[in-house]
Amino acid sequence: METMIKGIHWILEHAAEYGIRIVNISVGAFAIKGMNENTHLVQAVDALWKAGLVVCVAAGNEGGRKEPCITTPGILRSVITVGSSDDEFMIDERGKEYRHYSGKGPTDSCICKPEIVAPGTNIISTNAMNYKNARPYAVKSGTSMSTPIVSGAIALLLEKCPDMTNGEVKLHLRKTAKPLSLPFSHQGWGQIHLASLLHDG
Repeated sequence: METMIKGIHWILEHAAEYGIRIVNISVGAFAIKGMNENTHLVQAVDALWKAGLVVCVAAGNEGGRKEPCITTPGILRSVITVGSSDDEFMIDERGKEYRHYSGKGPTDSCICKPEIVAPGTNIISTNAMNYKNARPYAVKSGTSMSTPIVSGAIALLLEKCPDMTNGEVKLHLRKTAKPLSLPFSHQGWGQIHLASLLHDG
């Protein structure tokens, strides 16, 4: 947790220097007592948004639990919390099975989450290469895979419309998302639709 907060502070200090516009947070914590919008981690993430950065956060993979089950810092009202649109079944790296895994809202503070969903199951992604004979790419599942799809789409949007604020980006996502046949607590506004996002931008 301390390392993550240090990383956030580094981004705040160097965002202008490196032209950072988007922060992707594909991690989350669930079973930590007292974790709410007033904790240091959540406040640090909120500081990114208040600094004008677009912040996309994974909804977590605790969807099999009793709702609500959005992980922290995805509970934060300001950020764009991303769920998985195809979460019927997944097996994690330790072989544990999950069904309907995408984190669902609302939060304990009655904030509607997630805002948007994207594919998250069996996504080809870069690998950490932290063990012998590891391959540079791997197939992974979870809302940690859904979130960078949304972050990448927003990067294309900001390339086209560089003057957009983070609030305008969030509203534009809402306007262009495609509703699915899923409960609002699962899909939020719907699934990201890149063609609409860029065409209407």
